[in-house]
Amino acid sequence: MGRRRKGLSFYHKKKKISAVLIREIFSWITGIFLAVFLAFALTYFVGLRTNVIGVSMEPGLTNGQGILVNRFAYRLASPKEGDVIVFLPNGNQNAYYYVKRVVAVPGQTVWIDNGILYVDGKPYAEEITDLIVSAGIAENEIKLESDEYFVMGDNVNSSEDSRSANIGPVHKSTIIGRAWLHFGNANDGWGFVK
Repeated sequence: MGRRRKGLSFYHKKKKISAVLIREIFSWITGIFLAVFLAFALTYFVGLRTNVIGVSMEPGLTNGQGILVNRFAYRLASPKEGDVIVFLPNGNQNAYYYVKRVVAVPGQTVWIDNGILYVDGKPYAEEITDLIVSAGIAENEIKLESDEYFVMGDNVNSSEDSRSANIGPVHKSTIIGRAWLHFGNANDGWGFVK
């Protein structure tokens, strides 16, 4: 009496999906969605990835090296002397992004004489260690307008920059943003752009 039959049984107890499990799954889905949305928003509105073209920013940044650009930085503030900026020359949407250092800001005067850059009549000592071979348009003193920036590459004798007549002083409206992080290259790892 009361003996159970041994063998296969096709009766299974139904598992109940608990409210805790549903909340956990919903929490994961919401977290993933928010992470993807924030990554997209930050990249689209604030950041941009591009590469350095040429040797004009060596030794700090090398040809082909990837950089991240903060596109939001100059919506609240203006570029300052020493910033490495990314811009489109003359706003040309078909040109590649130029990466150069700001050496003079609006209201300042720029002049190159005997291979030395003068800003407001004083020799510019930051980052430029070589004598400048070509003064370009800066052989005559240039007074920067209210929205103009004079930019140069750190490797001054291998740089197409504000000294070139086809580029000249850079207007704020053509500046994409500030270069802030560089990817690794053969000599250096990831780091902040100095």
